Amino acid sequence: MNTPAVRDAALLLLRVVLGLVFIAHGWDKAFRTGIDATVTDWTSLGIPQPRMSAWAVSVVEMLGGAMLVLGLLTPAAGVVLALDMVAAFYFVHLDHGLFVTEGGWELVLVLFAACVTLVVFGPGRASLDRALSRFG
Repeated sequence: MNTPAVRDAALLLLRVVLGLVFIAHGWDKAFRTGIDATVTDWTSLGIPQPRMSAWAVSVVEMLGGAMLVLGLLTPAAGVVLALDMVAAFYFVHLDHGLFVTEGGWELVLVLFAACVTLVVFGPGRASLDRALSRFG
């Protein structure tokens, strides 16, 4: 059952779900929890340049997530979002164990792995990358 159509459908599902999760987390930092509260939290965590970092991460997650949903510049978006998860792992979740309910790193690990998967396998045929490619 490993046909190109099934592979492309799985990549589309992965891109859309992953993109929506990143958009939601970026939106939360910027508008729901708010930048000021995010800056306060990140200051207490020792994140460098917490205000600039909060805005940068919020924009990266919203824009990168949207790019994944559309399948636009997917490998680049995947790399940037994977690096975002490396930073989240190091600065926020490393010392809290595995489980997300305890502030752990399970979610960032899964998001990182999903981003790497899209970098390696690409967006699939149902993507703007494919539609805009002269060779696809």
